[in-house]
Amino acid sequence: MSDTADRVIKIVVEHLGVEEDKVSEAASFIDDLGADSLDTVELVMAFEEEFGIEIPDDAAEKIA
Repeated sequence: MSDTADRVIKIVVEHLGVEEDKVSEAASFIDDLGADSLDTVELVMAFEEEFGIEIPDDAAEKIA
């Protein structure tokens, strides 16, 4: 797995408290990993901080 994917998985595991093997490219944050709307906002913020980027609001709203 790439360094980027590993970093994303680490953030998801830490923020959602799920097992690493549950996190995949096909997994839905909400449907498969049990995230709620606050969790998705926190994930976006964590991704922005980790990668030094800004995720536009319209793209962030599509994260599920």
